[in-house]
Amino acid sequence: MNRKGKILLVAALVAVVGMAFRVSWNALHDVARTVGADATAATLYPFVVDGLMALALVATLVLDGNARKFALKVLAGYTLASLVLNFVHGLVPEMHGKSVDWGRLADWDPANVALVLLATSLPVGSIYFGSDLVAKVLHHQPDTTTDAEKSTQIEAERSTSDLRESTPAPLAPVAELPLIESADPVDTVALEEPTEAVPVGVVAADSASPRRATGRVPDAARTPRPTRTPEQLLSEARSVTADWSDEALTAEAIRKAVRTSAANARTLRDALRAEREADGLDEAAA
Repeated sequence: MNRKGKILLVAALVAVVGMAFRVSWNALHDVARTVGADATAATLYPFVVDGLMALALVATLVLDGNARKFALKVLAGYTLASLVLNFVHGLVPEMHGKSVDWGRLADWDPANVALVLLATSLPVGSIYFGSDLVAKVLHHQPDTTTDAEKSTQIEAERSTSDLRESTPAPLAPVAELPLIESADPVDTVALEEPTEAVPVGVVAADSASPRRATGRVPDAARTPRPTRTPEQLLSEARSVTADWSDEALTAEAIRKAVRTSAANARTLRDALRAEREADGLDEAAA
């Protein structure tokens, strides 16, 4: 709708509201005179009731949330009160000729008391509710966020929610451990069991001593050389070190020459030295 059409629509609304207020003004004026209001008060009484309705309507257009609900309740309550008083004015023709008894809005006493209480409490209610609505409007801070910013915020929240519920990070691949072979097939070192995969970014706690594999070593991990008995190792070491001096007879040298483990090399060294000492004693005795 263009600007001219909007102006015409608002002008028509103001005209209709003004005529409706004039009709309601007549009934509320007579009700006010019946409950004891003087001429000036009776003239102002319709503005107190219907005027607060207009104020509550404006407040509903400005406020939001609970404040808007409160303004709607005030608007509905005063609309209903004005409707009841207009209805009573139509049921009591004596009000039109101002011949009704003072303070009588109904023949039944309980109904009359309720109607008089309603008519006299509306001005007090207008002071309270009108002040509250004005205070809410003055302290209201409108939301200046544009639709584009709201859409961006919603998308960001959705993205954050998706990230929180995303799939866990893949586990780090476990590197294959090389097979440790000894020079002597008898002394093949047992492979350690691979540790469990630890997720990326997680620091592994200090574990206890590594566990040894208790299963059988696969055939592929075994050396193709035949297994040598201790006697064979000693015989081979004796022949290799026959021309060695006593100073050269060390465990490291024996290990490299015989191609065996360090433990076996020390055992062979001790055995060879013991043999040489025994041979030396025999020669000295002879």
